[in-house]
Amino acid sequence: MGGMSRFHAGVVLLACLVLACGWPAHAAEPMLLTDAKPTVSLSPAMRYGVDAKLDLRAEDLFGKIDGDYFQDLPKGDPTFGFVDGAYWFHVRLGNGNPARRDYVLAVDYVLLDQIDLYLRRVDGSVAHEASGDHLRFQDRAYNYRAPNFLIRLEAGETVDVLLRVQSESSMQVPMTMYTEPAFLNQVRDAQFGIGIYYGMILALLLYNLILFASLRDANYLYYSTYVAGFGFVQYCLNGLAFEYLWPNSPRLANLAIPVSMAIGMLAMHQFVRVFLDLKQRLPIGNRILWGFIIFHALMLVVSFLAPYRVAVLPGTAAVFPGIAAIFGVSLVLALRGDRSARILLLAWGMLLLGTTVYAMVSFGVLPKMFLTEYGMQIGSALELILISFALAHRFASLRDENVRIVQASRDELEQRVEQRTRELSTTLNELAIANERLRESSLRDGLTGVFNRRYFDSTFEPLRDDCRAKGRDFSVLVADIDHFKQINDGAGHLIGDDCLHLAASVIERTVGDSGQVVRYGGEEFVVLMPDADETEMRSKANSIRAAIAASPLLTNGVPIPMTISVGGAHAAPGDSITAMDLLQQADEAMYKAKHQGRNRVVVH
Repeated sequence: MGGMSRFHAGVVLLACLVLACGWPAHAAEPMLLTDAKPTVSLSPAMRYGVDAKLDLRAEDLFGKIDGDYFQDLPKGDPTFGFVDGAYWFHVRLGNGNPARRDYVLAVDYVLLDQIDLYLRRVDGSVAHEASGDHLRFQDRAYNYRAPNFLIRLEAGETVDVLLRVQSESSMQVPMTMYTEPAFLNQVRDAQFGIGIYYGMILALLLYNLILFASLRDANYLYYSTYVAGFGFVQYCLNGLAFEYLWPNSPRLANLAIPVSMAIGMLAMHQFVRVFLDLKQRLPIGNRILWGFIIFHALMLVVSFLAPYRVAVLPGTAAVFPGIAAIFGVSLVLALRGDRSARILLLAWGMLLLGTTVYAMVSFGVLPKMFLTEYGMQIGSALELILISFALAHRFASLRDENVRIVQASRDELEQRVEQRTRELSTTLNELAIANERLRESSLRDGLTGVFNRRYFDSTFEPLRDDCRAKGRDFSVLVADIDHFKQINDGAGHLIGDDCLHLAASVIERTVGDSGQVVRYGGEEFVVLMPDADETEMRSKANSIRAAIAASPLLTNGVPIPMTISVGGAHAAPGDSITAMDLLQQADEAMYKAKHQGRNRVVVH
């Protein structure tokens, strides 16, 4: 308590000396930092000067602090719009808290190119730090989207702070002093709020992309493009792209802003043009919006070729006439009774009002405060909700119109429709029969008449999975005609085809309803036997082998003997073996039958 009393006594003594001796005529009074106000805006204590020729140095300006060079901020607002040269800002700080030494100075505008901070202590020593989006993100005191500096002050110490700012973007230099805990809390809360906002943007983007994929309505695609472009503009303007996407590339950080701005504005005008069907309903409005689309497409190209300000200024300035054009066409159609246009007018009113406010801050027309700085986010949040209503209303209107047309046609042509329906019903039945035959034909082997490989590929695994899920037996036979190549090459391909046809018919007749016969390829056949246990499988395999051996192919009255080798595999209820493994076991068993002399059955 005694130390605290001595500290307060020192502060009082310092104040008395100031009153007695006085600061120089234009001296800046120190802004005392205390825990009573953990967050302090420095604008009331800031003064500024303009370095038009870029030739002033910090050591020169420290000598002018109490002279006429520095002026009070115009209306207390550190927003100057797009300007040339460098701006110097001065503020005098004093630590009025004996228990705290660390403070954070944050510049609450993320698009400034180069910020140099010079801190002069009472002993004349000067410390220098730099920040801005022309430097790497990791060079900042804290990993936060706004440029920031850590300032350490001893209890009762007073320092002079000079801040030199040079930027091709809008000159906005709102500075806030935080105690270190207050800054970390502000960072946490800001990131949480921004996370909610971009979560909504992402959810809306995915939702509209899903609607486009299901409905194939171009409006949802254009709107999704707009949401993505606008969301990315915000991502860049909030400094998050620099923080998370390219923290080591200041060039990309600057390039992304005009590029995303051009894409977002282009998509915005295209969406309105298509959504309101301006080509049919308001041709002159359609041509006007086409003009803006072409302009922003050109600005997209310019963004890669021209300096930052050359690319950003025209795009930002085009916001105002773009707003007027969209409001104009929406208003005309709304006055004609278009409810979708009325909802769209209200939705765009929210967004474009916020966008206009943000642009006016950039040009120094409006002061920088919460509502103006976050005008785009607030307006866009309302706009996203209303646009969703507009799209839903448009879809419902189109659906109702289609229902009305169908109903009118039904009333007008009821008798003819009934007659046509009967005719169509007959035709459809015939077509269904033909389609069924065609489908059946597409799944049959053209030579043998049994199922083909296409049928096998679509049926085998689902059939096995069904048996396994229901705890049923499942058996597979693989049969291959012995010495088929000798028959085919010796007697000719036509005889070989007859041989295949005979084998298929014998196998199919032998298997009957207990299995499905498939020509797997060449002279190889597969028999799928759901619900067949191993005993039944062996019986059918032996019957097939015996029936083939007893059915020689007759050619001009001369019999050509034919035999077949059969391999089998069985999965009992509860077995987890897959379909392909079961087929492989049956195939291996068939080859084993071949090696053991052919014309025999081998079961895995």
